[in-house]
Amino acid sequence: MTTITLEVPDDLATQLQHDPALLPALLREVINAKSTQVAAPATSETSVPPVYQEIMDFLATTPTPEALVAFKISEAAQERLEDLLEKHREAALTPDERVELETYRQLNHLIIRLQARAFCGQPLLNLPPQSADHATSPHS
Repeated sequence: MTTITLEVPDDLATQLQHDPALLPALLREVINAKSTQVAAPATSETSVPPVYQEIMDFLATTPTPEALVAFKISEAAQERLEDLLEKHREAALTPDERVELETYRQLNHLIIRLQARAFCGQPLLNLPPQSADHATSPHS
């Protein structure tokens, strides 16, 4: 197993301390989502799907468990998802739309897992408590 050292903001580190076992799964999901984007055919639009940015912006606010449980994508994102699902049923998705729909699927899975943990009162992330030797600056 490879060890990777990450520098993260203090507020994120605090959240990660609650559920360290979740971090590898979250990293896998992010890497898989990124791999899907990298494997996507080149298009004139280089932006990420709007729902991706919407969800990342929401998660970046470090939502409370209550806000996480109540989270829903915007009406515009929901309409786009419905359009993609209709095209999927008709087998009319373009390669770019397939990537976009897969991004929705992966993000939906992530949000459902986080919502379930929040609803049950479980920490969103489990991190082991820092030992005295890890409490010092990473540069010492």
